[in-house]
Amino acid sequence: MNISFDNSAKVSGKLTLVVEEADYAKDYEKALKDYRKKANVPGFRPGMAPMAMIKKQIGPSVLVDTLNRLVGEKLYEYVQKENIAMLGEPLPAADQEPIDIEKPAPYTFAFELALAPELDVTINGDDTLPYYNINVEEKDIDNQVQAYAGRTGSYAKVEEYQENDMLKGDLRQLDAEGNTLENGITVSEAIVMPKYIKNEDEQKKFENIKLGDIITFNPRNAYSNDTELASFLKVDKEQVFMYTGDFSYQVTEISRYQPHAVDEELFEQAYPGEDIKDEAAFRARIAEDIKSQLKNNSDFRFILDARKLAIEKAGEVKYADDLMKKIMLANNRDKGEEYVEKHYEASIKELTWSLLKNKIAAAYEIKVEDKDVENAAREMVKIQFAQYGMTNVPEEYLDNYVKETLKKRENIDNLVERALDIKLCAALKNTVKIEEKNVTIDEFNKLMEE
Repeated sequence: MNISFDNSAKVSGKLTLVVEEADYAKDYEKALKDYRKKANVPGFRPGMAPMAMIKKQIGPSVLVDTLNRLVGEKLYEYVQKENIAMLGEPLPAADQEPIDIEKPAPYTFAFELALAPELDVTINGDDTLPYYNINVEEKDIDNQVQAYAGRTGSYAKVEEYQENDMLKGDLRQLDAEGNTLENGITVSEAIVMPKYIKNEDEQKKFENIKLGDIITFNPRNAYSNDTELASFLKVDKEQVFMYTGDFSYQVTEISRYQPHAVDEELFEQAYPGEDIKDEAAFRARIAEDIKSQLKNNSDFRFILDARKLAIEKAGEVKYADDLMKKIMLANNRDKGEEYVEKHYEASIKELTWSLLKNKIAAAYEIKVEDKDVENAAREMVKIQFAQYGMTNVPEEYLDNYVKETLKKRENIDNLVERALDIKLCAALKNTVKIEEKNVTIDEFNKLMEE
């Protein structure tokens, strides 16, 4: 097989493969023989049909499959052997002539390849990058204490309604004169949370309501969603259109959610087995968790600033835009050309950073090992648990979640990128000049919005 590659355009190239009969004959004949062994042809015992008949029936399709498989294998072998920095998948060349398999070989296949631009960017000790140390303030600890207490609180019975309280009461359908409708709807212990009633007029009817009070309100106006109204009235969704009038509601119970007391029981729930005895120690332990989480945020921002610096150093980076758009379209056929045009620029920016990051990582001799990916998965799982206030998850549970995370193929690419970011961050911290800046959480969040 003769393979040639023309990359005079620098950001794209044309790969041509000329396939002779000798290149595919052995595989082609084997495929035909394998089919013949299994073929059930009328008038012949299995495996005994004449080869000429087999070739006439399926020869063309077998030849096409054989050629496609051979060309694909040789194309990628060549790309790997010659270290061609190909972007995306190769596409048939615009000047590719139709392959006529009715004619004898040779057959010529031509492909267009998008090539990675040559990037000569380094980040070293001459460079300066900011690093934002996020300070933990007392209000941040207060918020976390309240979050722990709020998650493990309980409901207490009260006499008078306040915002966020939950009501239970007896609901009765009324007639046009405001009297209880005979054989109308009645619901005992109907639950209402007035805060979530969107109609202001109906919501105001519950202001300052007390245990035992009776009010008149319109559930149809209070609950515009048919599903919610059907659930409240205990009727089928298909019947709610019939209930447009007023109902009486007598309050039989008012429940108010009370956060858990900040005591040893709460400390043990938040940090099992750590034997925290007082609020000062509890707050100190919370501060440790917040600092750990904020360090991840600071490192993330540090990588963003490294990205900005690398892209500035790279300057204008050229791509084979028309070809890259074709590749992007081939990968998103269900979304169409409009999607490609809308997202192309952002996609190219991400690609440029990915190429730069890999080049910088190679300069630092950074390699991502399986253990690095596992550690990245562990970090991700810990963050997910922390979002639900679970900051002290036993190692055996973490191990199980990490294993399940790593089983999902769709997670691996992101975890590899995360592992690379972690190692690159550490390498850059030890190399560049660091300009440390102390900020509050609020200041940092505003910075991330810029």
